[in-house]
Amino acid sequence: MAIRNVVIMGSGCAGHTAALYAARANLEPLVFEGHEPGGQLSLTTLVENFPGFPEGIQGPELIANMRRQAERFGAEYQLAQVSAVDLSTTPFTLQAGKDTVETRTLIVASGASARWLGLPSEQALIGHGVSSCATCDGFFFSGKDIAVIGGGDSAMEEALFLTRFATKVTLVHRRDEFRASKIMLDRARQHEKIDFITSAVVEEVTDVSKKEVTGVKLRNLKTGASLELPVSAMFLGIGHIPNTKVFEGHLDMDQDGYLKTTDSVFTKVPGVYACGDVQDRRYRQAITAAGSGCMAALEAEKFLGHGGFIDAS
Repeated sequence: MAIRNVVIMGSGCAGHTAALYAARANLEPLVFEGHEPGGQLSLTTLVENFPGFPEGIQGPELIANMRRQAERFGAEYQLAQVSAVDLSTTPFTLQAGKDTVETRTLIVASGASARWLGLPSEQALIGHGVSSCATCDGFFFSGKDIAVIGGGDSAMEEALFLTRFATKVTLVHRRDEFRASKIMLDRARQHEKIDFITSAVVEEVTDVSKKEVTGVKLRNLKTGASLELPVSAMFLGIGHIPNTKVFEGHLDMDQDGYLKTTDSVFTKVPGVYACGDVQDRRYRQAITAAGSGCMAALEAEKFLGHGGFIDAS
């Protein structure tokens, strides 16, 4: 079995950018696409804040372009998910489906999956008024009423950001008490554009038949009463889940499962790098993910070159 120079886990902005740079360095990278090929951008419609596209570009199209560019220089893609790793010795060993792969360097770009409510109507309207990223999609709902779901700092941050565009933001939380820090909660409560509905859960997002959000149906958990809240968008502020389970016991993580890195992309294991949303819980933007993917690939190239390992014959 040939030992790979670089294996990349994930096929979002970070993974594709890492693949592009590694391929142009003649490292013949192998990319495992993961359980969410394309990452968060594959669930996004119009992307207007990625440099180089003054008229914007559809998220899936941007991802497809990145992949084609990386493949043009020799990156290899496999529709598989890594299920087990051994980072205790080099080369590192990965299990993906029925295949066992050995690699001299590993770039982890497996991303973080947004927490969703799991409602069929919610899932059907993702990208059509249902979003987990206010920074990405808030602008599209200027002058509209918006609902934000959640009770922690993420929800407060989303709600406060969306006041820049919305006529009104209604924050819906299933409890009476909030997990948010006092300073964030106070800011939200003091904002004239933000209203609160507590002890309520979303039962349905309307209107799937129109392929757009026209409102949310709520149920009061104390009284059982139903309420229809007319809004043009629903943003989820209930956090993200980093796709790092396979690295438990192998790499350092914070309390929420995000990989810990130093100098942007270095993990505690030499030759293993992490980039994008799997280690970035602060920015979570396509452009920052792409930048960190570039850094990871450059560091992998440097590592291989210094060790005299590169063999792309």
